[in-house]
Amino acid sequence: MNTQKVAISMPEDLIKDIDLIIKNKGLSRSRYIASALSEKVADEKRELLKQAYDRVFSDEEIQKEQRDSSEWFEGAGSEGGQEW
Repeated sequence: MNTQKVAISMPEDLIKDIDLIIKNKGLSRSRYIASALSEKVADEKRELLKQAYDRVFSDEEIQKEQRDSSEWFEGAGSEGGQEW
């Protein structure tokens, strides 16, 4: 994994809390902060994806298309499933 150094400013009490946590976990400050930020970024990306899906599927035309497709598939197969 490629890394790059960055300089950030944080409140002293936050640094103290981080240092207490990393001391008990045996991690470096950099590793802990990078891990916390990775989790936050992943959460934000999931939220953006969810919002995009919500926008698409809130469109009434797309909802109708999805219902029509679902109804077509319900009527197209046998009760036991599709044989290949």
